[in-house]
Amino acid sequence: MQIEDIEIETEEIQLDQFLKWAGVLPSGGEVKALLAEGLIFRNGEKESARRRKLHDGDVIEITDMGAWRVKVNK
Repeated sequence: MQIEDIEIETEEIQLDQFLKWAGVLPSGGEVKALLAEGLIFRNGEKESARRRKLHDGDVIEITDMGAWRVKVNK
């Protein structure tokens, strides 16, 4: 699996904001639906909170969609 690095300008970002920023999902509602289906993972663990704070190096994977790593632009 290839992981795409996504740069952010802050020290942390919420999961739903990150997925919108990365252009992966267009809305928080879609994030919520995928979380409910158990399809989003953070660092290999199933995620349940759409407002989970992500930090530099966290990897988000969505089943059958791809994987993205948070990179803080320092």
